[in-house]
Amino acid sequence: MKLHTLLSSIKFYKQFGEGNPEITSVVNDNRQAVLGSLFICIKGYTVDSHDFAGDAVARGAVAILAERPLDLPVPVIVVKDTFRLMAQLANEFYRYPTKKMNLIGVTGTNGKTTTTVILDQVMKGLGQKTGLIGTMYNMVVDRKIETQNTTPDSLTLQGIFNEMNKEGVQTAVMEVSSQALQLGRVHGCDFDIAVFTNLTQDHLDYHGTMENYRASKQLLFAQLGNDFETLKNKIAILNADDEASKYMGEATPAHILTYGIKSEADVRATNIQLSLNGTTFTVESIFGNFEVHAKLIGMFNVYNLLAAISVCFAMEIPKDEILKTIENVPGVNGRFEPILEGQDFSVLVDYACTPDSLENVLKTVQEFVTGDIYCIIGCGGDRDKTKRPLMAKVVCDLSTTAIFTMDNPRTEDPIQILKDMEAGVPGRNFVTISDRREAINYAIKQAKPNDVVIIAGKGHEDYMIIGREKFHFDDHEVARDALKARLRKK
Repeated sequence: MKLHTLLSSIKFYKQFGEGNPEITSVVNDNRQAVLGSLFICIKGYTVDSHDFAGDAVARGAVAILAERPLDLPVPVIVVKDTFRLMAQLANEFYRYPTKKMNLIGVTGTNGKTTTTVILDQVMKGLGQKTGLIGTMYNMVVDRKIETQNTTPDSLTLQGIFNEMNKEGVQTAVMEVSSQALQLGRVHGCDFDIAVFTNLTQDHLDYHGTMENYRASKQLLFAQLGNDFETLKNKIAILNADDEASKYMGEATPAHILTYGIKSEADVRATNIQLSLNGTTFTVESIFGNFEVHAKLIGMFNVYNLLAAISVCFAMEIPKDEILKTIENVPGVNGRFEPILEGQDFSVLVDYACTPDSLENVLKTVQEFVTGDIYCIIGCGGDRDKTKRPLMAKVVCDLSTTAIFTMDNPRTEDPIQILKDMEAGVPGRNFVTISDRREAINYAIKQAKPNDVVIIAGKGHEDYMIIGREKFHFDDHEVARDALKARLRKK
């Protein structure tokens, strides 16, 4: 593609230097530049890649997109905001890949990962080629791609969608974070269905207030479009039991389908029966009623299943096909996941990292446990500090023994993070063990028959971030080692 053809997607720019070279790739990392690349300079919080434009040219870049003129022997295209325009260029370069597939976006504080995994498994069960973009990983059909962010930057994202096109993906399911919406990472994504799960406190270090956080979520629904000629296939699926759904509905002109348990909804769960072996409930809907027997556990997963079922209805999938696939969906890695080594008590690993999600997990455990509940929890560094005392209070309120420990302290002092947690529960009983491995070992040594040990906060993560370094650490592995050590001593 010629440079000027690629630039046709941009209205306002100034070119310094002559030329209209052939562009064979678009990159925003100078180390990825090769012969024929357009290098996009991004001014970040700590690094300004304008400083590396010369290196990109040395590696073969034939044009530069920048926010200021640069003295380089290739055309330099100057715009006001390279990060914003990167989404437009990526879409133009990859020929608008999301227009060639069904794209489902899921946003909300909790439930995004589980809902997207359920949907991916359901679509696979229906014989579709699928794509998945999320917190744990990205998938192109059966090929896993590691990810750094819940939602990649726009250039990476459109490149992944392009790979999906090449592999014949029919439906892609995507977690859409509030930061991604705020930063415009999903600009150019042609969503067909947008799902809202819920809104509870999180990311206030970034958004400042709950109102700002909610407004960022609304962007997904506002971006479903205003063209009623094509709008017939655009559907917003909202949780009727969450007050924030009102604002999501106000933001979109799309058709709205609601789901819920407590409130009137188009798709509603009744006669809910929870057990450690799975969940049973009745779906009462405008599309008909039927029974669901699912392997997933807990009331929060009823909501996730309802969201997925609502998407299936929106896609006009017959209820028999929905049942055939949804009842076979297994558990999700690091989401209420049991660790089994032949012990006579339960050990669960869960990603719960907000006060609301932690409360949901603990209340679910309370439904079944006949013994004591040990809950291990930490709070991430360089993140919303106001969550810390709230998380501590939830654990002290709903578990027998609260154990505070480390969880990705990043550049903060882990001892100070623990003190912030302890400040929320003065006079309450809790145990503080800063070393996470020791905390897990402690809980497993203390547990008695019929007790439950919940290791919360990291879920699928297999690392610990201390300072700016990432070290291998997996709650599953540590728990298994502790269980095996305990069983050997018997």
